[in-house]
Amino acid sequence: MDLNASIQYLKFVGPKRAKAFSKIGIEKIKDLLFYFPSKHLDRSTILSTVKAVQHLRNGYEGEVTVIGRVTDKEIIRYGKKQLLKVFFSDNTGSFECVWFQGIPYFKDVFNPGNYFAISAKPTITKYGHLQFVHPDFDRISDKESNDFLNTGKIIPFYRIPKELRSINLGDLGLRRIVAQAVSDFADSVKETLPQNIIKDYDLLPLNLALKNIHFPESLENLERARYRFKFEELFYFEILVALRKQQLKIQKKTNLYKTNTELLKNFLKLLPFELTQAQLKVLHEIRLDMESDRPMNRLLQGDVGSGKTVVALISMLIAAGSGYQAALMAPTEILADQHYKKISGLLKPLGIEVALLIGGQKKKERERFLDDIKSGKAKIIIGTHAIIEDNVEFDKLGLVVIDEQHRFGVLQRSQLINKGLNPDILIMTATPIPRTLSMTLYGDLDVSVIDEMPANRKPVKTVLRGESKLKDIYNFIRQKVKEGYQAFLVYPLIEDSEKLDLKAAIAQYELIKKEHLNDLRVALIHGRMKWQEKEEVMLSFARKEFDVLISTTVIEVGIDIPDANIIVINDAFRFGLSQLHQLRGRVGRSDKQAYCILITKDEFAVKVNQFDYNFDYLSPTQIEKHKTLIRLNAMTKTNNGFELSEIDLKLRGPGDLFGTKQSGLPEFKHADIAEDVDILYSARSAAFNIVKTDMHLKEKEHAVIKEVLKETYSKHISLSQIG
Repeated sequence: MDLNASIQYLKFVGPKRAKAFSKIGIEKIKDLLFYFPSKHLDRSTILSTVKAVQHLRNGYEGEVTVIGRVTDKEIIRYGKKQLLKVFFSDNTGSFECVWFQGIPYFKDVFNPGNYFAISAKPTITKYGHLQFVHPDFDRISDKESNDFLNTGKIIPFYRIPKELRSINLGDLGLRRIVAQAVSDFADSVKETLPQNIIKDYDLLPLNLALKNIHFPESLENLERARYRFKFEELFYFEILVALRKQQLKIQKKTNLYKTNTELLKNFLKLLPFELTQAQLKVLHEIRLDMESDRPMNRLLQGDVGSGKTVVALISMLIAAGSGYQAALMAPTEILADQHYKKISGLLKPLGIEVALLIGGQKKKERERFLDDIKSGKAKIIIGTHAIIEDNVEFDKLGLVVIDEQHRFGVLQRSQLINKGLNPDILIMTATPIPRTLSMTLYGDLDVSVIDEMPANRKPVKTVLRGESKLKDIYNFIRQKVKEGYQAFLVYPLIEDSEKLDLKAAIAQYELIKKEHLNDLRVALIHGRMKWQEKEEVMLSFARKEFDVLISTTVIEVGIDIPDANIIVINDAFRFGLSQLHQLRGRVGRSDKQAYCILITKDEFAVKVNQFDYNFDYLSPTQIEKHKTLIRLNAMTKTNNGFELSEIDLKLRGPGDLFGTKQSGLPEFKHADIAEDVDILYSARSAAFNIVKTDMHLKEKEHAVIKEVLKETYSKHISLSQIG
């Protein structure tokens, strides 16, 4: 048999079990070798019953693991309720486990004579018994129990889906099958990394890594095996990024720009403010890119309100002044329409035509814009994904600007890019991106950062208050309205209960309008409105026809309302950190002091204000447990979006930050970008050095890379052409 043989020929498998394995994607012996344990049980974490009691008496409050044999079990009834007690013993004493829920299931799991590893936070009962309530548990065999206690063996545990459980395959059975496969076939696996990389980075060869990820000889070897698989995963991802970047470097473009400095000077005179040094630095980088003979591929990062849109507009003017068209793709219709109104108003004195393409336009207006785009009369085109529809033809598309790009899929971006001939690409995001994530998501791009806010801006004052303070907050709003302020009152919206939340927002609107702020002019905006209705409300608010705007999270998207300088976010614990920061960015757009007031339950507000989220002292379990406390506390401590993005990455992980499908971010099986920063840097360095010297991977030692890319990453290669 070889690695590609059916799993059914392995000892203890057979055709029936092979069918169940195939349902979870394990068909060949090779598939089974790469079905890795979800965790390992290590002797160093095991205590005897006596030791566990001693630990408790000495004040230890953490989790412990004890191995014991089931001696008895009983269901105890008290009133209408009942509990299950299971009794265990080891060679030093006895302990008990208690379940108050799931009793029909648990009573069948634990049978006298079976051995289990029990993990939880123990207590000592008033009778002096060691007790675990609803613990984690793993069944182990009699032999494993003896090996474990006598030799310090490390036992793997695998995820066992329902398909395997349906054929009565549990932990013991699966371990036995995997052990057989590893013993017979691990040395037959073909190496997937070049030998010089294995040597230079002190990695375990693949066969040893496989043996030690399943049945490690020591904790050190287990860590080395994990490191090897993390490194390999990140290495191949960075090879794709490096190939993409190298490919961009050798491309030539037909769009040759000669910056019309007179046009730019005239435009800058129209602006009611001066550009910051950070904006000027970024514009210099963009101009050099656009005037070069290679396509620009640049990411523009800047915090909320830092002035990215004006930088993008000047970039579009460089294209327009050289006889080319520029397209700006925005994530929502209301934002695209706002960009259009603002930009067309600014550019009218310069005689530059601007077109708008969004859903819900009148047919006559849309056809006029389509003609202007095709003829080249419209130099700047603004829209949503409507821009990428087949009937949209450009005359000479030279620059593509994508706003909040993570909201667009990889293929959507490619459709717009393909409407030009190697156009320059400028990607903008107001979501500050942690450095590691930026390297991973945008490693093929050059990065510009606007790290300075306009000179007249004051940092937004952010406070957390309990619900009992709402009356005082309404009085504060009332007072500030007399000084010319306007306020947002935001209510959370959760997709699963959109109708309920909408109802709640409308109910709050009626209550606030009639009772709490009946002397002020109050308006309502929510996601169920058509974009034209939403825009009308926002524009009325901007014209100061209302003092207070009650809203769901639709105001996240950026319209500047200089006098809206108070935002009250109700049930703040229901929002993510990035979303809270985006909402806070709706205020503080002028030289007035702005306020962000986070509302939560009284007792929770006290906890948050007392909490210290120093990650150096918090364990992963504590971080998981206190996510909400950390999030809200961080909001009150810093206005820096990049600091908050690093915290958010630690709390949520990269997949949840951007949504893997939309962002193009891979779902790593082994590596964690938030935790494995050093491995990422090493893998990136190795990958970029190889591609720099051997882009086509022709050298003999790089043949293995070519083979792995072809076999495993062919789909990623096609997507990496898009970027």
